[in-house]
Amino acid sequence: MPLSDTTIAVVKATVPALEQHGLAITRRMYDRMFRNPEIRDLFNQSHHGETGSQPKALAAAVLAYAKHIDNLGVLSGAVERIAQKHAGLVILPEHYPHVAEALLGAIGDVLGEAATPEILEAWGEAYWTLAGILIGREAEIYRDMARARGGWRGWRRFVVAERTAESAIITSFQLRPADGGPVMRHRPGQYLTFRLQIPGQPALKRNTASPSAPDDRGYRISVKREERGAASTWLHDHAPPGAVLEVAPPAGEFFLSERPERPVVLLSGGVGLTPLLSMLETIAAAHPGLETHWVHGGAGRAGPGLRAARRRAGGELPGLRATTFLESPRAEEAGRAEAGRVTPDWLRRNTPVGAADYFLCGPKPFLRDLVGGLAAAGVPAGRIHYEFFGPADELLAA
Repeated sequence: MPLSDTTIAVVKATVPALEQHGLAITRRMYDRMFRNPEIRDLFNQSHHGETGSQPKALAAAVLAYAKHIDNLGVLSGAVERIAQKHAGLVILPEHYPHVAEALLGAIGDVLGEAATPEILEAWGEAYWTLAGILIGREAEIYRDMARARGGWRGWRRFVVAERTAESAIITSFQLRPADGGPVMRHRPGQYLTFRLQIPGQPALKRNTASPSAPDDRGYRISVKREERGAASTWLHDHAPPGAVLEVAPPAGEFFLSERPERPVVLLSGGVGLTPLLSMLETIAAAHPGLETHWVHGGAGRAGPGLRAARRRAGGELPGLRATTFLESPRAEEAGRAEAGRVTPDWLRRNTPVGAADYFLCGPKPFLRDLVGGLAAAGVPAGRIHYEFFGPADELLAA
């Protein structure tokens, strides 16, 4: 049901208040929601720690919604991104009323008397309009997941079939379904969501991309041990062969087309190379004649994953144009890496900006610079595809 003209006018009139108090509202909203442990456990709590990245991202998303509430078509990309994130977290229609209650309560708490009944009524209508769009799209995603060969809905038990230490800090896990059936083939670049039941802690949810080309027997993931990462540490220390993990179906709108029609440029920063390796393997196997560029940016040395990818790519895609940038290259990287960072200017001079699809994954500063730089170079938004494992639409918020 379309929004009334009155609601649109009232919501747009709240834009100055959201610009000033939006973050306080979203922080208060999460405080309210997380009083309910069942709702708290739906979310990836790593986004609600010291950095507070999820409240910041949501504040920016709410502001964008208010500004564009009379032209929601411009938010279609953000809606799809959020719906895919929700599908990975197994968010269901019955969870939305909890969010509505927390959001409207937070607006009242923060704005006080300025939150008039008219404003709360308008934002209630605006919220449920957007919620209806998301619920409808998420229903389609869940239906497609369940109908796919090897697909399922919700959480499925997988067994660690084997694990391989790639380096001192990176371990790969080969996963097979505990029920012995086939699995839904992920699209190259998509991620899996894990629900980890760690004794003494609330359930942890984490997204992890697969570095492998799709198959219907299982999944492979590579996990970097993070210094203060509860999930990565637990996987490294407590997930031997035979361990059982709960996994949601592959999700995400960041993936390589089954039939690429244009040259492909893969841009990775740091550990962001993982989903791009899946794309690279798929191109080598199914599209070896496709013009492909791979540009990677890192810190002081090429890690084992990158070195292995170089060898594999060189053998399977001899026409691949691969370039590595290292901010502080070590002596052993001399002649094999460019010093410094990947820049939009370098991409304009060395990649087919007028013809290619660009796939980017990496840290926020890496993405912010290159997504904006490619757009400024004239690359249409429809040919710039990016992924990062943070709150939905955090990049746009930044």
